Amino acid sequence: MKKISVLIPCYNEEENVVPLSGAIAEQFENHLKNYDYEIVFIDNDSHDATREKIETLCRENKRIKAIFNAKNFGQFNSPYYGMCQTTGDCTILMCADFQDPPELIPRLVREWEKGYKIVSAIKTSSRENHFIRFLRTCYYKIIKKMSDVEQIEHFTGTGLYDKSFIRVLKNLDDSAPFLRGIVAELGYKRKDIPYEQQQRRAGKTSNNWYKLYDAAMLSFTSYTKIGLRIATISGFVMSVLSMLIALAYLILKLIFWDSFPLGNAPILIGVFVLGGVQLFFIGLLGEYILNINTRIMKRPLVVEERRINFEEEKEE
Repeated sequence: MKKISVLIPCYNEEENVVPLSGAIAEQFENHLKNYDYEIVFIDNDSHDATREKIETLCRENKRIKAIFNAKNFGQFNSPYYGMCQTTGDCTILMCADFQDPPELIPRLVREWEKGYKIVSAIKTSSRENHFIRFLRTCYYKIIKKMSDVEQIEHFTGTGLYDKSFIRVLKNLDDSAPFLRGIVAELGYKRKDIPYEQQQRRAGKTSNNWYKLYDAAMLSFTSYTKIGLRIATISGFVMSVLSMLIALAYLILKLIFWDSFPLGNAPILIGVFVLGGVQLFFIGLLGEYILNINTRIMKRPLVVEERRINFEEEKEE
């Protein structure tokens, strides 16, 4: 009997973990009776009652497992690490807040059984704020144009991954993994299926503008060179323009020595313009260096505090 792992990353989801585990189990009981399954919660150091509720679920059902991180290791490391700990023939990654509906699971499995190794869930519509949706769409369009590799629009990582691709993830040894980009770059035999992202069932999202910016910059600095190329080209163009303006200024000053009225204004304007351009590109270069620094330090993705219901796998 094939085994399906469902990975649920969570952070402060005390109102959702219990009904979500029940909804997932219901999908297997009603639509996927020929499969064994496990539900793995990886908790990113929640500060509410999430862990207590997961512990209760694990005591009541040995198919439900848990990994508790010692600290919050971010929105990318924790899910990636959790995927590498699953034991099924495939792993389904989905959110803990019901935005990814459990009814999606049978659809993912059907495509997997057709031979696809990755089944990506693509948000063709969403019940989120329209302005946020618009910004996301713009971001996906821009990064797709700039990226050196294929990028998948409106893909958040939700989907099904065959165990052969999970092995690829384990062997990457990446300290700053960006799953969406990895799937686009290294994913094979991929099938995209559409779905409507639902509203959060309960609780408050931990995402904010800083985290959205962090995700955007991780993607930008991992999969594009255009930022550095623009900096190089802009620097060259600005240098040429500065020399031409300086030459023109010198000629005008020599011809109209007494009547040339501009004084130091062009110099001051040039200093401010070039200074602003330099600061922008120094910041952009810093983002690339930060990305490189994170990777070369080779720190662990997460540090576990403890596990629940993984004893059988360890004994084997």
